[in-house]
Amino acid sequence: MMAKPAKQRRPNVIVFFTDQQRWDTSGLHGNPLGLMSNFDRMALKGTHVTHSFTCQPVCGPARSCLQTGMYATTTGCFVNGIPLPEGTQTLAHYFKSEGYRTGYIGKWHLAEEEPVSEPKRGGYDYWLAADVLEFSSDSYRTVLYDNDNQAVKLPGYRVDAMTDAAIRFIDNHQEDPFYLFVSFLEPHHQNHLDDYPAPDGYREKYTGAWIPPDLAALGGSTYQHIAGYYGMVKRLDEALGRMLDALKSLELDDNTIVLFTSDHGCHFKTRNGEYKRSGHDASIRVPTAFTGPGFMGGRQLQEQVSLIDIPPTLLDAAGIQVPPTMQGRSLMPLLTGRSVEWPEEVFVQISESEVGRAVRTKRWKYVVSAPEQDAFTSAGSMRYVETHLYDLQSDPYELNNLIGLESHHAVADIMQQRLQRRMAEAGEAVPVIDPAPVRPAGQRKVSEEEAWS
Repeated sequence: MMAKPAKQRRPNVIVFFTDQQRWDTSGLHGNPLGLMSNFDRMALKGTHVTHSFTCQPVCGPARSCLQTGMYATTTGCFVNGIPLPEGTQTLAHYFKSEGYRTGYIGKWHLAEEEPVSEPKRGGYDYWLAADVLEFSSDSYRTVLYDNDNQAVKLPGYRVDAMTDAAIRFIDNHQEDPFYLFVSFLEPHHQNHLDDYPAPDGYREKYTGAWIPPDLAALGGSTYQHIAGYYGMVKRLDEALGRMLDALKSLELDDNTIVLFTSDHGCHFKTRNGEYKRSGHDASIRVPTAFTGPGFMGGRQLQEQVSLIDIPPTLLDAAGIQVPPTMQGRSLMPLLTGRSVEWPEEVFVQISESEVGRAVRTKRWKYVVSAPEQDAFTSAGSMRYVETHLYDLQSDPYELNNLIGLESHHAVADIMQQRLQRRMAEAGEAVPVIDPAPVRPAGQRKVSEEEAWS
């Protein structure tokens, strides 16, 4: 029998990061297709973050938030194509300072150059990545760049090729405390095809399958693309299972934190002209679960959690002091029973499609936009207009926009206050928000008690 590696002082950390994955691809969120059996099992054994949201539904900005723990308006990376500012401290720097070996595999999207030169790699030691993976590779042509900026073509479907590379990294660092970030492109569309290329045979499995209510009602590109999208999700979940199996076989599972999450969701051209960049749950809600030290026990974390909360959580779970520059909150006090005040709402910044802001409680969603601002050059605005209000209790898929209704005036006022407070906490100036045009609402009137729920 092989000797077990020496006990480590700190746990290993792996981030399994997908791109553009809706929360309701998980069976734990009602998907009946069995797409994510490994995720569901991991979440039931570990910690399932039942209400998990991005803080920026765009690829690059979301990644800047996850790497730094700061909002995109703080780092300046508020649209795609803006590299992390020189000298920015990332998770890699914090883990490295505590003796961790750090590695990055996959999509980076924070350099605006290909290949990514060493100063723009966020401090990661081991590098096998591409800045914009959807441009450097295809579903069966995986091209990444190594530490020497040499192109490396990996065999297999892209998800499998990257998973193989991740398992090799794990195997080579069994006796080191390591932090590994694996950033997949799937289930993001392949840009030059405007399609979702699943592994051969996987699209066929899900043709004519169950469709979430918002997509069934609104259409968009759903009926063209959902089968391929589901096939990509299924292969990602199989890759997660392979990685968990590798940890178990190497006897590292008890000392390795694994996080599964995504940068944003996908609305299949139902809310605007593409797939994301809106304040709807289809764009901002993602599947999230942890396993490993500090997260075991089958916990369901019911609080609303933002992507901005993930970096301090990973550091805290590894016993590393959370820097004061991080703008999120560690989840560990919630899991250990420590007294902590947790926000009732999540805050979202939106760019590229619009200069927008959103705030969401368990019951209500409120969205504003600055139509006079250029969404690619303006990080924010001093004036917004109300655009959306949803009652998530009666309308969880956001099909009935209540903004402007006389019956919901109290809700809009309260949500506006919440939004302005959260913008100030994020370091933004408190804006003027113009009300939506008033609409009659018949006999319905929301009480103040309901409005605060």
